[in-house]
Amino acid sequence: MSKQFFSKLSQNYIEVLEDNEYYDITIEVGEDPNVKIFRAHMIVLCYRSPFLRRTLASNKKNKKNNDGTLVHIKFPNISPEIFQIILKYIYGGIITLNEKEPLEILRVLVAADQLYLQEIVDYLQEYLINNDYEWMEQHFGLVYQTSFQSNSLLELQNFCTNCMAKSPQKIFESFDFTSLSEKTLISLIKRDDLQMKEIEIWEQVLKWSLVKNPTLLPDPTTWSDDDFKMMENTLQHCLPLIRFFSLSSEDFFHKVRPYKKLLRNQLYEELLKSYLDSNSVPNDNISLPRYRNINGIIDSKIVNINIASLISRWIDKIDIESKFAYTRELYLPYKFKLLLRGSRDGFTPEKFHETCDNILSTVTFIKIKETEEIIGGYNPLKWDTSDEDKWGETKDSFIFSFKNEDNFKESILSRVIDASHALFYHNRFGPTFGDDDIDIFVCEDDKEYDHCSCTQLSYEKRIRDTDDNFSIEDYEVFQIITKND
Repeated sequence: MSKQFFSKLSQNYIEVLEDNEYYDITIEVGEDPNVKIFRAHMIVLCYRSPFLRRTLASNKKNKKNNDGTLVHIKFPNISPEIFQIILKYIYGGIITLNEKEPLEILRVLVAADQLYLQEIVDYLQEYLINNDYEWMEQHFGLVYQTSFQSNSLLELQNFCTNCMAKSPQKIFESFDFTSLSEKTLISLIKRDDLQMKEIEIWEQVLKWSLVKNPTLLPDPTTWSDDDFKMMENTLQHCLPLIRFFSLSSEDFFHKVRPYKKLLRNQLYEELLKSYLDSNSVPNDNISLPRYRNINGIIDSKIVNINIASLISRWIDKIDIESKFAYTRELYLPYKFKLLLRGSRDGFTPEKFHETCDNILSTVTFIKIKETEEIIGGYNPLKWDTSDEDKWGETKDSFIFSFKNEDNFKESILSRVIDASHALFYHNRFGPTFGDDDIDIFVCEDDKEYDHCSCTQLSYEKRIRDTDDNFSIEDYEVFQIITKND
């Protein structure tokens, strides 16, 4: 068994620092008129700071006389006040931040990083982020410039890129986007959660590249082929990260087409085809749109925000013919309010009618056991129950399917063609669409669903490859609510 007495040890070493008799090195810090000379001990500094070890070794090697003269080094870029804090840490392992202003703590961090004191560098980064978040947002330009001066300040760098991603407008109002390094710009525009419209990202990247090429005029119609080549070289690492397929046709025509020479010819042709040819099929390499303003949109165990966006487009009949609809910028005018989840509430028609009847505008998602398929439908009317067969009539309902949560390319949208048989109501049936197009029911009362199948009768397309019965892994019913409501 051993016991450690660090408190007393720390106190003794701080007393050594304050002793004026046994020092063998002097350190001059600061610039006129704020200059101070500290007395210290070479053996302590060498073992506490790799930077000081190298500095002292170099100083000793360059010293011509070996006559016992004290070693003297200078740090004009560190203030006496900051160095005092650093020395107390080096000797006693103590750092006191009480009543210290965030700017002073940031300066201590910079000095500690210069001296390769990684332990305190890590601590101070975490301290600033946890305790002075608001101050760092308000002084973002200073924090950003500081963090990217060193490869050791990774936590501060992550803080900066997170801030820019989540609150770009707020940050850019106090900070010039064009001053970003290429490394930072790339780390920012590759993020899925960057809270900017894709066209705004494209415009800011163009603005950034123009600053790097000050001889060019902003108007691309004035550029020569050499000018385009110069811009292309500047943007070579950024262009692949712009999600051009997320842009609207208007933005593509007015704000991308003039710069077509910057894009690979194949990419430009695919873009053009995606807007003009509804039968064209996306390739597998297209990045999905960024997650903008998604908080509180949907809480689902079955589908993601991309499917919620696509369903919203289908409800509002936007780009319904385009196979590229899922690549466009997220369309989220609605909130999906969870009414029922099978794994939470049970898989009985009684629970379905209890929680979902008499509520307008619902979407049902059903995950099929073993296949990972997701099927479902949109009901603009109210669900109802009855002891006898009863039909819901509407021309606005639709059913759909996805191969799995992440496969949007092979999604199927099937709109109603027999409006008089769009929906089916019965107390033994769950959310049932058409005349067996999505059929979910129980053969006996007080049982879980024991008959589930899909055929194609009342809706325009078959949404499964088979008419065979399937088992439900889980299902959810959401009420669609306009976000302004």
